[in-house]
Amino acid sequence: MEILFLRHGKTQANLEYRYSGGGTDDPLCPEGIEALKPLDTFFPAEKIYASPMKRTLMTAELCFPGCSPVITEGFREMDFGEFEGKNAKELENDGHYKEWVDSNCTLPCPKGESIGSFSERVCVAFEEVISHANENRIAIVTHGGTIMAILSRFAEEKREYFEWLAKNGGGYIAFADTSGDELILKNIRAFGKDDV
Repeated sequence: MEILFLRHGKTQANLEYRYSGGGTDDPLCPEGIEALKPLDTFFPAEKIYASPMKRTLMTAELCFPGCSPVITEGFREMDFGEFEGKNAKELENDGHYKEWVDSNCTLPCPKGESIGSFSERVCVAFEEVISHANENRIAIVTHGGTIMAILSRFAEEKREYFEWLAKNGGGYIAFADTSGDELILKNIRAFGKDDV
């Protein structure tokens, strides 16, 4: 099975470098809408899966016109808790934020998730999708963190979590090998809006 992992288009929070996670339901901004191109001929997905957030659903509709995505709650972005809606400048004097950054963002966000618990949630949802999908090509329209969690866990090419960051409107195409005991993502290649 071939899978397209697509990060949603830009939001105003992305432009302002704000933490916009599972607790912030931002729509795409005009710049984000303008930058997206239909992908249905570039990647003719037979089924679309998406996080329930406005920004992913808008992206799915713009990139795969007329699609009816399967809403996948587990693909929601990480909950940044008290950091939601703020940027690094606004948080620079926050002791909890400094601790979180010093931990390479592995500590739980106050009143939010840790990368570990978030990644586990996402990966369980991904395995569930793959176990029930019988299409040759699917698209997963989601968030940067969600893509990083899946690829850092299942990619044959081992990279750290943050090394899988995709730009807004970009992502990766991979082949899901389910023939062995473990799910492995192979032949991974990055793509961006300029590639379509």
